[in-house]
Amino acid sequence: MTKKLNLATKCLHSGYIPGNGEPRVAPLVQSTTYKYDSADILGDLFDLKTEGHIYSRISNPTVSNFESKIADLEGGVAAIATTSGQSANILAVLTLCKSGDHIVALSNLYGGTVSLFTHTLKRFGIDVTFIKVNATDNEIKSAIKDNTKLVFGETIGNPKVEVLDIERIANVAHENGIPLVIDNTFATPILCRPIEFGADIVTHSTTKYIDGHARALGGILVDGGKFNWKNGKFDDLVKPDPSYHGLSFVDTFGEAALSAKARCALVRDIGFIQSPFNAFLTDLGIETLALRLERHSENALKIAKFLEENEKIEWVSYPGLESNPTYNLTKKYLPNGSSGIIAFGIKGGVEEAKKFINSLKLISLVTHVADTKTCVIHPASTTHRQLTEKQLEKGGISSSLIRLSVGIEDVKDLLEDIENALKRI
Repeated sequence: MTKKLNLATKCLHSGYIPGNGEPRVAPLVQSTTYKYDSADILGDLFDLKTEGHIYSRISNPTVSNFESKIADLEGGVAAIATTSGQSANILAVLTLCKSGDHIVALSNLYGGTVSLFTHTLKRFGIDVTFIKVNATDNEIKSAIKDNTKLVFGETIGNPKVEVLDIERIANVAHENGIPLVIDNTFATPILCRPIEFGADIVTHSTTKYIDGHARALGGILVDGGKFNWKNGKFDDLVKPDPSYHGLSFVDTFGEAALSAKARCALVRDIGFIQSPFNAFLTDLGIETLALRLERHSENALKIAKFLEENEKIEWVSYPGLESNPTYNLTKKYLPNGSSGIIAFGIKGGVEEAKKFINSLKLISLVTHVADTKTCVIHPASTTHRQLTEKQLEKGGISSSLIRLSVGIEDVKDLLEDIENALKRI
């Protein structure tokens, strides 16, 4: 699909172009296997000499259509759809890191990602250093070691919703010869395209806004295609791969070397590719992504302003508020909307926060975020419950923090529900 089209149009038309007499809508190919007429053709597929589908643990036509659409929306060269957002994050890390390596991560990440980096990666022999979201260039450089292979951050942090200075951090990472990986779940490519600001790899939990309807679990990794993997730090992408008879991913796949390695080695061996049915459902959700993000952002800004003026609210964090510490970054990275996630604190602490949540009627208490229906959660006791007190403090997650994911309902109904709940505390 031509890159001259605007994003809202790409949401509908990228990824699949029907031929004469073919289905107008990308079909669901619910097949695990693919027939070939020649042993030599299938052999060439296994040697990566030609393109095609071998087995749906590695690739599938429906999933490929979805991957192509997201890659086009993000401005990347290729994408790999995974079973979840966490799968996409660990795929990025394991493609670049081996036992003995190190990563640098921002401290304001989703609690599950913090646990993944802090505990699970250590079992693989991969260490992590967390830095604060507003770390200076020198502080970032001080955290980078000789064995550091990437810097990881989120466009909009979860749950405190700070906006990351992507371009500045990318510049520091590149000065030290390592890529920047950005989780763009809360912004989506409709509001921010991190690759345009220097990010090298973008990940998403497609379960959130991209699907939008809380019906299909998934994730995706997008390869920006611009990083120089031949800088001496990433031999696994450059040197001959013994599992492919000495093939070099950089020499064979060029700008798509990272995504080729991720799919043909990691996904091949671990097998966490997204199911065709979930890719089909998520691709359907993408068609309204631009429309939904506009409504999410409009509703959230109105609610954030209401909360900011309410005497029972101690503080409000929303990127679109002029009072937000990262408002200048919002204007740079999120000029068309600030997404639908609000963090705020109720006066009186954790018990008042829980009482407010329990008093809501229309707004649901669920372990989810970023779908069409408004929902709420208390992160310190749920999504970030596994974090230590020190980790919670570093992530800016107080005991009174409430994360509100604003949906696309009529905002008057949402405001009424919030106001009534506040009257009960």
